[in-house]
Amino acid sequence: MIWNSAIALLLVTGALLGLTLPFGKIATTAGVPPVAWAFVISCGAGLVLLAALLSRGRRLELTAHRLRYFAIAAAISYAVPNLLMFSAIPHLGAGYTGIMFTLSPVITLIFSILLGVRRPNLLGATGICLGFAGAVIVALTRGEAGAPAEPVWIFAGLLIPVSLAAGNIYRTLDWPSGTGPIELAVGSHLAAAFMLILGSAVTGSLSSFPQLAGMPILVAAQVASASAMFAFFFRLQQVGGPVYLSQIGYVAAAIGLASGTFFLGEHYRLLTWLGALVIGAGVALTTRAQSA
Repeated sequence: MIWNSAIALLLVTGALLGLTLPFGKIATTAGVPPVAWAFVISCGAGLVLLAALLSRGRRLELTAHRLRYFAIAAAISYAVPNLLMFSAIPHLGAGYTGIMFTLSPVITLIFSILLGVRRPNLLGATGICLGFAGAVIVALTRGEAGAPAEPVWIFAGLLIPVSLAAGNIYRTLDWPSGTGPIELAVGSHLAAAFMLILGSAVTGSLSSFPQLAGMPILVAAQVASASAMFAFFFRLQQVGGPVYLSQIGYVAAAIGLASGTFFLGEHYRLLTWLGALVIGAGVALTTRAQSA
Protein backbone atom coordinates (compact mmCIF):
# COMPACT_ATOMS: atom_id res chain seq x y z
CA MET A 1 0.00 0.00 0.00
CA ILE A 2 1.38 3.41 -0.99
CA TRP A 3 0.61 5.02 2.39
CA ASN A 4 2.99 2.63 4.20
CA SER A 5 5.69 2.12 1.56
CA ALA A 6 8.68 4.46 1.66
CA ILE A 7 9.71 3.79 -1.96
CA ALA A 8 6.15 4.22 -3.28
CA LEU A 9 5.73 7.44 -1.32
CA LEU A 10 9.09 8.67 -2.61
CA LEU A 11 8.24 8.06 -6.26
CA VAL A 12 4.72 9.48 -6.08
CA THR A 13 5.73 12.57 -4.09
CA GLY A 14 8.77 13.25 -6.28
CA ALA A 15 6.77 12.87 -9.49
CA LEU A 16 4.06 15.25 -8.28
CA LEU A 17 6.71 17.74 -7.17
CA GLY A 18 8.29 17.49 -10.61
CA LEU A 19 5.03 18.60 -12.25
CA THR A 20 5.32 21.91 -10.40
CA LEU A 21 8.31 22.82 -12.58
CA PRO A 22 6.64 22.79 -16.02
CA PHE A 23 3.42 24.23 -14.59
CA GLY A 24 5.43 27.05 -13.03
CA LYS A 25 7.30 27.79 -16.24
CA ILE A 26 4.10 27.97 -18.27
CA ALA A 27 2.56 30.34 -15.72
CA THR A 28 5.56 32.65 -15.28
CA THR A 29 6.19 32.75 -19.03
CA ALA A 30 2.59 33.92 -19.42
CA GLY A 31 3.35 36.81 -17.08
CA VAL A 32 2.14 35.48 -13.73
CA PRO A 33 4.45 36.80 -10.96
CA PRO A 34 6.32 34.14 -8.93
CA VAL A 35 4.59 35.22 -5.71
CA ALA A 36 1.14 34.71 -7.27
CA TRP A 37 1.96 31.18 -8.47
CA ALA A 38 3.49 30.28 -5.11
CA PHE A 39 0.22 31.47 -3.54
CA VAL A 40 -1.79 29.24 -5.88
CA ILE A 41 0.11 26.20 -4.61
CA SER A 42 -0.10 26.92 -0.89
CA CYS A 43 -3.62 28.31 -0.81
CA GLY A 44 -5.00 25.68 -3.18
CA ALA A 45 -3.36 22.73 -1.43
CA GLY A 46 -4.23 24.09 2.00
CA LEU A 47 -7.93 24.53 1.21
CA VAL A 48 -8.31 21.18 -0.58
CA LEU A 49 -6.63 19.28 2.25
CA LEU A 50 -8.64 21.23 4.84
CA ALA A 51 -11.84 20.17 3.09
CA ALA A 52 -10.64 16.56 3.11
CA LEU A 53 -9.82 16.83 6.82
CA LEU A 54 -13.23 18.29 7.69
CA SER A 55 -15.06 15.71 5.56
CA ARG A 56 -13.61 13.00 7.80
CA GLY A 57 -15.05 14.65 10.87
CA ARG A 58 -11.74 16.07 12.05
CA ARG A 59 -10.74 19.65 12.66
CA LEU A 60 -7.54 21.65 12.73
CA GLU A 61 -6.72 22.22 16.37
CA LEU A 62 -4.52 25.22 17.10
CA THR A 63 -2.04 25.23 19.97
CA ALA A 64 0.98 27.44 20.61
CA HIS A 65 3.27 24.62 19.46
CA ARG A 66 1.34 23.97 16.29
CA LEU A 67 1.11 27.65 15.40
CA ARG A 68 4.88 27.96 15.78
CA TYR A 69 5.37 24.85 13.66
CA PHE A 70 3.02 26.09 10.95
CA ALA A 71 4.74 29.48 10.74
CA ILE A 72 8.34 28.22 10.61
CA ALA A 73 7.60 25.28 8.31
CA ALA A 74 5.58 27.55 6.01
CA ALA A 75 8.42 30.04 5.62
CA ILE A 76 11.41 27.75 5.09
CA SER A 77 9.67 24.80 3.42
CA TYR A 78 7.21 26.51 1.06
CA ALA A 79 7.07 30.29 0.82
CA VAL A 80 10.81 30.95 0.38
CA PRO A 81 11.78 27.98 -1.85
CA ASN A 82 8.71 28.39 -4.07
CA LEU A 83 9.41 32.07 -4.57
CA LEU A 84 13.02 31.25 -5.46
CA MET A 85 11.97 28.44 -7.78
CA PHE A 86 9.37 30.37 -9.76
CA SER A 87 11.67 33.39 -9.99
CA ALA A 88 14.53 31.27 -11.33
CA ILE A 89 12.61 29.05 -13.78
CA PRO A 90 12.22 31.71 -16.54
CA HIS A 91 16.00 32.23 -16.46
CA LEU A 92 17.26 28.69 -15.87
CA GLY A 93 14.58 26.54 -17.47
CA ALA A 94 12.30 24.03 -15.76
CA GLY A 95 14.73 21.14 -16.18
CA TYR A 96 17.79 22.96 -14.89
CA THR A 97 15.91 24.43 -11.93
CA GLY A 98 14.74 20.92 -11.11
CA ILE A 99 18.35 19.80 -10.88
CA MET A 100 18.79 22.16 -7.94
CA PHE A 101 16.43 19.89 -5.98
CA THR A 102 19.02 17.12 -6.23
CA LEU A 103 21.33 19.02 -3.90
CA SER A 104 18.77 18.89 -1.10
CA PRO A 105 19.70 15.36 0.09
CA VAL A 106 23.36 16.30 0.51
CA ILE A 107 22.57 19.48 2.43
CA THR A 108 19.92 17.65 4.48
CA LEU A 109 22.51 15.00 5.35
CA ILE A 110 24.99 17.67 6.46
CA PHE A 111 22.36 19.34 8.65
CA SER A 112 21.26 15.94 9.95
CA ILE A 113 24.80 14.99 10.97
CA LEU A 114 25.48 18.37 12.59
CA LEU A 115 22.26 18.20 14.61
CA GLY A 116 22.48 14.49 15.38
CA VAL A 117 19.09 13.71 13.85
CA ARG A 118 20.14 10.70 11.81
CA ARG A 119 23.11 9.26 10.00
CA PRO A 120 22.60 6.95 7.03
CA ASN A 121 24.55 3.71 6.69
CA LEU A 122 27.46 3.35 4.26
CA LEU A 123 25.24 2.28 1.36
CA GLY A 124 22.94 5.23 1.93
CA ALA A 125 25.83 7.68 2.16
CA THR A 126 27.31 6.25 -1.04
CA GLY A 127 23.99 6.71 -2.82
CA ILE A 128 23.71 10.32 -1.69
CA CYS A 129 27.27 11.06 -2.80
CA LEU A 130 26.63 9.42 -6.16
CA GLY A 131 23.50 11.48 -6.60
CA PHE A 132 25.45 14.61 -5.73
CA ALA A 133 28.14 13.72 -8.29
CA GLY A 134 25.43 13.51 -10.93
CA ALA A 135 24.09 16.88 -9.85
CA VAL A 136 27.57 18.41 -10.21
CA ILE A 137 27.87 17.01 -13.74
CA VAL A 138 24.55 18.58 -14.65
CA ALA A 139 25.36 21.90 -12.97
CA LEU A 140 28.59 22.23 -14.96
CA THR A 141 26.59 22.34 -18.18
CA ARG A 142 25.06 25.65 -16.97
CA GLY A 143 21.52 25.13 -18.16
CA GLU A 144 20.03 24.82 -21.61
CA ALA A 145 22.29 24.25 -24.58
CA GLY A 146 23.32 27.58 -26.10
CA ALA A 147 21.83 29.57 -23.22
CA PRO A 148 24.31 29.73 -20.30
CA ALA A 149 22.67 30.69 -17.03
CA GLU A 150 23.45 34.00 -15.34
CA PRO A 151 25.48 33.58 -12.10
CA VAL A 152 22.90 35.45 -10.02
CA TRP A 153 20.17 33.00 -11.05
CA ILE A 154 22.42 30.01 -10.45
CA PHE A 155 22.99 31.36 -6.93
CA ALA A 156 19.23 31.84 -6.45
CA GLY A 157 18.70 28.28 -7.63
CA LEU A 158 21.29 26.99 -5.16
CA LEU A 159 19.42 28.64 -2.30
CA ILE A 160 16.40 26.42 -3.06
CA PRO A 161 17.93 23.17 -1.70
CA VAL A 162 19.38 25.01 1.30
CA SER A 163 15.92 26.21 2.32
CA LEU A 164 14.36 22.81 1.58
CA ALA A 165 17.01 21.02 3.64
CA ALA A 166 16.44 23.32 6.59
CA GLY A 167 12.73 22.58 6.34
CA ASN A 168 13.32 18.82 6.18
CA ILE A 169 15.25 18.88 9.44
CA TYR A 170 12.98 21.34 11.23
CA ARG A 171 9.79 19.42 10.48
CA THR A 172 11.27 16.29 12.05
CA LEU A 173 12.76 18.01 15.10
CA ASP A 174 9.65 19.99 15.99
CA TRP A 175 6.88 17.64 14.79
CA PRO A 176 3.96 18.19 17.22
CA SER A 177 3.12 14.95 19.03
CA GLY A 178 -0.27 13.47 18.22
CA THR A 179 -0.60 15.47 15.01
CA GLY A 180 -1.19 13.72 11.69
CA PRO A 181 0.47 14.53 8.35
CA ILE A 182 -2.68 15.99 6.77
CA GLU A 183 -3.17 18.41 9.66
CA LEU A 184 0.41 19.63 9.38
CA ALA A 185 0.10 20.02 5.61
CA VAL A 186 -3.08 22.08 6.02
CA GLY A 187 -1.71 24.38 8.71
CA SER A 188 1.67 24.92 7.05
CA HIS A 189 0.23 25.73 3.64
CA LEU A 190 -2.44 28.06 4.87
CA ALA A 191 0.25 29.86 6.87
CA ALA A 192 2.43 30.06 3.74
CA ALA A 193 -0.51 31.42 1.73
CA PHE A 194 -1.06 34.10 4.37
CA MET A 195 2.62 35.08 4.24
CA LEU A 196 2.57 35.28 0.44
CA ILE A 197 -0.61 37.34 0.24
CA LEU A 198 0.72 39.67 2.95
CA GLY A 199 4.00 40.04 1.07
CA SER A 200 2.10 40.77 -2.13
CA ALA A 201 0.08 43.47 -0.41
CA VAL A 202 3.23 45.10 0.96
CA THR A 203 5.05 45.01 -2.39
CA GLY A 204 2.04 46.01 -4.48
CA SER A 205 1.87 42.70 -6.36
CA LEU A 206 -1.79 42.00 -5.58
CA SER A 207 -2.85 43.74 -8.79
CA SER A 208 -1.31 40.87 -10.77
CA PHE A 209 -3.43 38.14 -9.17
CA PRO A 210 -6.42 38.61 -11.56
CA GLN A 211 -4.19 37.14 -14.30
CA LEU A 212 -4.80 33.75 -12.71
CA ALA A 213 -8.42 33.88 -13.88
CA GLY A 214 -7.18 33.62 -17.46
CA MET A 215 -5.67 30.14 -16.96
CA PRO A 216 -8.25 28.11 -14.98
CA ILE A 217 -7.15 24.71 -16.33
CA LEU A 218 -3.51 25.27 -15.42
CA VAL A 219 -4.45 26.58 -11.96
CA ALA A 220 -6.72 23.57 -11.37
CA ALA A 221 -4.00 21.15 -12.50
CA GLN A 222 -1.44 22.81 -10.22
CA VAL A 223 -3.77 22.79 -7.21
CA ALA A 224 -4.70 19.13 -7.77
CA SER A 225 -1.08 17.95 -8.09
CA ALA A 226 0.08 20.09 -5.15
CA SER A 227 -2.73 18.85 -2.90
CA ALA A 228 -1.93 15.21 -3.64
CA MET A 229 1.79 15.80 -3.28
CA PHE A 230 1.63 17.39 0.15
CA ALA A 231 -0.69 14.71 1.50
CA PHE A 232 1.99 12.16 0.60
CA PHE A 233 4.86 14.52 1.52
CA PHE A 234 4.19 14.63 5.26
CA ARG A 235 3.47 10.90 5.36
CA LEU A 236 6.83 10.26 3.66
CA GLN A 237 8.47 12.38 6.37
CA GLN A 238 6.93 10.07 8.99
CA VAL A 239 7.88 6.85 7.24
CA GLY A 240 11.32 7.70 5.85
CA GLY A 241 12.72 10.58 7.91
CA PRO A 242 14.29 13.83 6.67
CA VAL A 243 17.28 12.40 4.76
CA TYR A 244 15.19 9.86 2.84
CA LEU A 245 12.49 12.46 2.21
CA SER A 246 15.04 14.71 0.56
CA GLN A 247 15.48 12.10 -2.20
CA ILE A 248 12.24 13.35 -3.82
CA GLY A 249 14.45 16.03 -5.36
CA TYR A 250 16.07 13.40 -7.58
CA VAL A 251 12.71 12.19 -8.89
CA ALA A 252 11.46 15.76 -9.34
CA ALA A 253 14.59 16.68 -11.29
CA ALA A 254 14.06 13.77 -13.68
CA ILE A 255 10.44 14.83 -14.26
CA GLY A 256 11.56 18.43 -14.76
CA LEU A 257 14.18 17.47 -17.32
CA ALA A 258 11.82 15.21 -19.24
CA SER A 259 8.90 17.66 -19.28
CA GLY A 260 11.15 20.58 -20.17
CA THR A 261 12.62 18.66 -23.09
CA PHE A 262 9.55 17.00 -24.54
CA PHE A 263 6.82 19.54 -23.78
CA LEU A 264 8.45 22.95 -23.27
CA GLY A 265 11.04 22.92 -26.03
CA GLU A 266 14.08 23.04 -23.74
CA HIS A 267 17.32 21.51 -25.02
CA TYR A 268 20.03 20.00 -22.85
CA ARG A 269 23.47 18.62 -23.60
CA LEU A 270 24.30 14.90 -23.55
CA LEU A 271 26.35 15.54 -20.42
CA THR A 272 23.21 16.80 -18.68
CA TRP A 273 21.42 13.55 -19.40
CA LEU A 274 24.46 11.57 -18.28
CA GLY A 275 24.35 13.40 -14.98
CA ALA A 276 20.65 12.56 -14.68
CA LEU A 277 21.49 8.84 -15.07
CA VAL A 278 24.12 9.08 -12.34
CA ILE A 279 21.52 10.73 -10.12
CA GLY A 280 19.16 7.83 -10.82
CA ALA A 281 21.82 5.38 -9.67
CA GLY A 282 22.16 7.36 -6.46
CA VAL A 283 18.40 7.12 -5.84
CA ALA A 284 18.54 3.34 -6.33
CA LEU A 285 21.28 2.97 -3.71
CA THR A 286 19.64 5.18 -1.11
CA THR A 287 16.33 3.40 -1.63
CA ARG A 288 17.97 0.03 -1.07
CA ALA A 289 19.74 1.35 2.01
CA GLN A 290 16.44 2.52 3.43
CA SER A 291 14.88 -0.92 3.16
CA ALA A 292 17.96 -2.79 4.38
